[in-house]
Amino acid sequence: MDGHRNQVDLGQRFEFGANWANFLAVLTDDRIQMAERSLKRMLGVNDLDGKSFLDIGSGSGLFSLAARRLGARVHSFDYDPKSVACTAELRRRYFADDSEWVVEQGSALDNDYLGRLGTFDVVYSWGVLHHTGSMWQALENVVPLVASRGQLFLAIYNQQGAASIMWLKVKKAYNVLPPALRWLVLWPSLLRLWGPTTLKDIIRGKPFYTWRHYADQGARGMNAWHDVVDWVGGYPFEVAKPEEIFNFYRSRGLQLDRLKTCGGGKGCNEFVFSNAVNGVQS
Repeated sequence: MDGHRNQVDLGQRFEFGANWANFLAVLTDDRIQMAERSLKRMLGVNDLDGKSFLDIGSGSGLFSLAARRLGARVHSFDYDPKSVACTAELRRRYFADDSEWVVEQGSALDNDYLGRLGTFDVVYSWGVLHHTGSMWQALENVVPLVASRGQLFLAIYNQQGAASIMWLKVKKAYNVLPPALRWLVLWPSLLRLWGPTTLKDIIRGKPFYTWRHYADQGARGMNAWHDVVDWVGGYPFEVAKPEEIFNFYRSRGLQLDRLKTCGGGKGCNEFVFSNAVNGVQS
């Protein structure tokens, strides 16, 4: 997709895949197991045996891998070609030549492409649709992909008002700067994001404890540094209040099974909806 490259070159889009490529260097089996546990916890299952799983915006490929290890037939796609390469790399490492795991390039805004995919027992898109540049359209587009009695697992950035506007400006600045100068935005943001927590750790005699244990503190097996880069660079950037997402999908016939908020602060609210049939939830 030449449009992706052009958007990156014009500073209109963060190159998420380049960041995820670096993340794969620190991927461990412990992190993969954390990702599996987070999927099981939110979906309310012990495994995904016999289920079909669509990963929209597969990014590093970690959660496609987790779903495959849990027994699902996985279809992964991403708009960023480097993210597609990351997911393909994980398939090569762990499930080489596996016909039950498809990896390809696609867009959550391409209705022709989405219309060819069919429906899935689990549609998963964690922290992706708010980066499409047309979040509400993307949220709409995923509804027909959820099979009857299927589940939709989403994470969308929380609406913080003035703080969200400030971060939008930060992200725009990061992406329009030449790569060699992006530290001018990244390092002050790192101080803003991690300074207070690091200071608390030092005061209680555990320097950088939270940073070093980021992966096992509800962070889904991710890495602190790569999540900072993802947060600062992540553009396009849109946000929503939890009730906006809830009302949006309720009006389309989906029922909320689980909600995990970020407590009104920075980050994502997580939602699991079910596509009930005749009032019977999956």
